[in-house]
Amino acid sequence: MKKLVRLSDVAAAANTSAKTASRVINGDPRVSAETRLRVQEAVVRLGYRVDLLARSLRRGVDDTIGVVVESIADPFFAAVISEIELAALRRGLNVIVTSNRRLPNREVAIVDGLRQRRVAGMIITPHASDLSYLASTETPVVFVDRHPRNFAADVVTFDDRGGARTAVRHLLRYGHRRIAFVSDDLEIETSRNRHAGYVDALQEAGVPVVAELVATDCADAAVARRRTCDFLDLDEPPTAVFSARSETSLGVVKMLHDRKRTDIAMVSFGDFALADVLSPAITVLEQSPELLGRLAAERLFARLDGDRSDPVNTVIPVRLVPRGSGEIIPGGDAETAAVAGS
Repeated sequence: MKKLVRLSDVAAAANTSAKTASRVINGDPRVSAETRLRVQEAVVRLGYRVDLLARSLRRGVDDTIGVVVESIADPFFAAVISEIELAALRRGLNVIVTSNRRLPNREVAIVDGLRQRRVAGMIITPHASDLSYLASTETPVVFVDRHPRNFAADVVTFDDRGGARTAVRHLLRYGHRRIAFVSDDLEIETSRNRHAGYVDALQEAGVPVVAELVATDCADAAVARRRTCDFLDLDEPPTAVFSARSETSLGVVKMLHDRKRTDIAMVSFGDFALADVLSPAITVLEQSPELLGRLAAERLFARLDGDRSDPVNTVIPVRLVPRGSGEIIPGGDAETAAVAGS
């Protein structure tokens, strides 16, 4: 029978202490590059494998983090999850991923299940209106994309309100005054903040907010497509559309092209597949879900490493990327966009 390789064997082969070898294996950065290399070479040479069960029993928690998002199928959240998994892999952590499917009761049950599994930490995109049920937990939690209600914790979000202001100001600068707004339910924080930014920009320009140009019931692309059709059928349709979510943007673009209304300007909050190859290419507020996931993982790992400081609110700026659709002037078309934007 092959002899079991112990941590002490790795330490002896690397000419270091067992404590230092453990730090290297657990991804602790406080080890010199030379020592880290010796330990890593010893691990490979000896075929050392971490006994996950024993380590979990010693620590009282599993070497796993739980990730709860709205939908695993959503490309945005898929990119966030991928970055978290990559960061966890580097630290030797496993990841359990699940979705709350916008059901508060399901979210509570999922989070409670993760706590019972004694996961090391959790990263959550909250949908529940009240997170006070987490008050008694000792498990580190980081929230992404939205703030929790009634619970103090680290949060990583985008500048939703500021980004929306930038988008609408851009359309106003090109002469638009009837600007439609398409978003998800305003009960969702991101939609609410982006709507607030839309209103901010219109009000500072002295442009009234017109109720018939606001659609806040677009949970998916199909609904956004129907609501865009409603806009186009108005006696005075909008000359521009600001879509507050990449998924709703898919529906808006589909209807504009179906109706051959590429003379209507558009800005999307968030990029999406093929947005840059359409005609006109879609002007977007560029956000990086990968950065969101990476920063959330870094905050969680800091907590796992003993950081007991006050909760940190990290706000990631977004950048407007002009591509053509957002630079169309009222009454113009895709060809005049380049001239107008020059």
